[in-house]
This record gives sequence, structure tokens and C-alpha cells, in this order.
Amino acid sequence: MTTQVTTGLDQQSRDIVKATVPILQERGGEITKRFYQLLFENHPELKNIFNQTNQRKGDQSKALANTVYAAALHIDQLEEILPQVKQIAHKHKSLNIKPEHYPLVGENLLLAMKDVLGDTASDEVIGAWEKAYGVIAGVFIDTEKKMYQEAVSSVGGWIDYRDFKVIDKVVESDVITSFYLEPVDGNPFPIYKPGQYITIKAKIDGEPHNHLRQYSLSCAPGEGAYRISVKREDAVGDKPSGIVSNYLHKEVHKGGIVSISAPSGDFTLDQQDTRPLVLISGGVGLTPMISMLESTIKQQPEREIYYIHAAQNGNVHAMKNRVEEIAEQYNQVHAYTVYDNPSNENNYDKKGYIDYEWLTTILPSNDAAFYFCGPKGFMRAMYQNLKKYDVADRDIHFEFFGPSAAITE
Repeated sequence: MTTQVTTGLDQQSRDIVKATVPILQERGGEITKRFYQLLFENHPELKNIFNQTNQRKGDQSKALANTVYAAALHIDQLEEILPQVKQIAHKHKSLNIKPEHYPLVGENLLLAMKDVLGDTASDEVIGAWEKAYGVIAGVFIDTEKKMYQEAVSSVGGWIDYRDFKVIDKVVESDVITSFYLEPVDGNPFPIYKPGQYITIKAKIDGEPHNHLRQYSLSCAPGEGAYRISVKREDAVGDKPSGIVSNYLHKEVHKGGIVSISAPSGDFTLDQQDTRPLVLISGGVGLTPMISMLESTIKQQPEREIYYIHAAQNGNVHAMKNRVEEIAEQYNQVHAYTVYDNPSNENNYDKKGYIDYEWLTTILPSNDAAFYFCGPKGFMRAMYQNLKKYDVADRDIHFEFFGPSAAITE
């Protein structure tokens, strides 16, 4: 059943908003880039919430532009974008976005429209968009309110940030390290859904603002601790090193304390489905896949699983031994490894990339549940492979790390 969203907009305002769709397609990126400039100039305290790395890369402004465009396009039927709203709302909940933040966003978004569009953004256009933004913000606020209520009502749930102690720190590969976390207060903490993530709030010496980063939980729920497996992002060319990943790798040790938000995210495993499960990952995209793998062998021990992982080589391949142990212990688990540039190892199944031809030789059918995660280029290639394999849209599940992006770009 489709949820209906009542806009409460007069017809003239709807018509004006819909008429701006072409210009949003053309100049939405400029508007949202200017929006973030204004927002941080007028409210610098919000730099404690927004990922400044994504700001510099332009990912965040592009994601916002896509959302604004979708809202304008579907202003008569906002229920059409509810899946997108819910995905973003999960991230907002993880970052502890509150209702009082929305007026600040709306004010600066309208100012950005005026700055970028000039005379095109007449008082009539701005007035219509002010009304529309109020409706759209209301949809987000209502959705997030329900998520906060659900979080605080669950066993051990909480809102805002909670201190967790690092009870173990395990090097998984040359670039990935796992952190096992338990609450400092010793009280219960909620069981999450396989595929969900937490946000770490890092207060780093010498940094003027907090840094918030989201990391997938990388073990099965109910293991007695949360586990995140973090890739250290090193500087490459013009790309600077990752501030938080390097902080965690180099400065947070066993016994250390980190502040985290409660688990969030809608990229979760459907455990009612009994068909074969296909998990495909690239690089550190294995983190939610490992959680889904470990959860499935516990909860659905008869379900057939195909676990396919791509990495540069064995030096950067995390948790390979764990997956091999699972595949040896459970006959229904089939594990495959693809290395783009293998070093001295020979324990892999394919050199190069996961391509359509190879994929179809190891899978018995396209009638399965497919989940994949990894770098953007990898994910777009996997999506194209699955579409070529005639996998139904309802059976294709994926999540981008960082701001949402279009899978077909």
C-alpha cells in the first residue's frame, strides 16, 4: 500500500515549482554548492555535523541537488520519493539532525536560489519554493521523528551519541582494521539489522570541528559487541589522506573511547527471502556483506549463499580467512575471490574484474537476491552486469558509501 503525502500547496505554487524543474536540472549543482557556502558562512557551527571532505569533493551538493530536483518533479505526489526520503532520513538520524536545523537549511537554500538564478528567481518563484520547502521539510521531520522514537524505544536504544570502549583492535589487512566496541556504561545496546551502520563522532586534536563518519557494522547482530572495519585512506596524488580513518588507525587503541550514534540504515538483509543470496563486494565494501553472510548462516542455515569479493590483491583483502572458514564449514556457502593485480598469491578464482561472462558461469540462476557494495565505479559495473543478466529490479539491492549517487551515471 502506497503512503499518501498531502502537500497542502495551492495549485499556483505547485505549478511554479514544477516549472522550475528544467532549470534545476541545468543549474541545481550551482545552487546547492552556493547553498553550502552560505550555510557555513551564516552558521559555522554546522561544520560539526556536515562532512567537510564531501563538501570539498562536491559529493554532498550533488546529492542535495538530486533530492531537490526529485522533490520538485514529484511535488504533486511526494509519496513517489518516500524511498529516497527514508534513505536520507536514516543518515540524518545517524547524524542527529534535529527539526530546528530545517529552517536554517530552508533559509539558505532560498538565498542560494536568488544568488544563482538572479532575476529568474522572482518573488513569486521564491514564495512558491518557500511553501514547497516547508512541505518537503515536514515530510523529513515526520519521518525522522518516527525513527528517533523507534530508536529510543528499542532495548538499549539511544538518541544522540553514546560512549563506547574499544575492547579489541584487529588488523585485517594492510589497509583495513577492525574495532570491537562495547558501551562504557555497561548497559544493553540494541541489536541491529545486517547492513546497517553507525556514526562515529571524532574529536581530533588540532581540528577546529568535530568529524562525523559512518561505518557499516561488519559482524552478525547479537555477537556481544559492535564491530566496524575501517579502511585507512592514504593520500594519493591530489587526494588528501582520510582524517578520521587515519585517526582511528593511528590514535585509537584497545581501551580507547569513541562516541557513536545508534545503528541506522535501510540497506538491510531481507531474512524472509529463502532464495539464493548473492553478496558481491569490492574493497572495503565487504563490511556490510560480511555482516549479511555471518547473519545468514546463523539465521538461515539452509540458504544457499554466493559470496564474491574483488580486491587489488591479497595484501589488502580483509577477512579472507574468515570467509574461507565459513565456506569450508557450510556446504551451502560458495566463496569466490577476484584480484585485479595479484602479488605473489595464487589463492584466487579470477584475475581482473567481475564481468558478466564470468559471473554467469558461477551463478546457477538470476532468480536470487543480489546485494552489492563497493567503490562507485565498481557498483555501477555490477548494476550493469545484473541488468544484463535480467535480474529483476526488486532483487537488486545496493548502497553507496557517502552521499547517495545515481547508479546509472
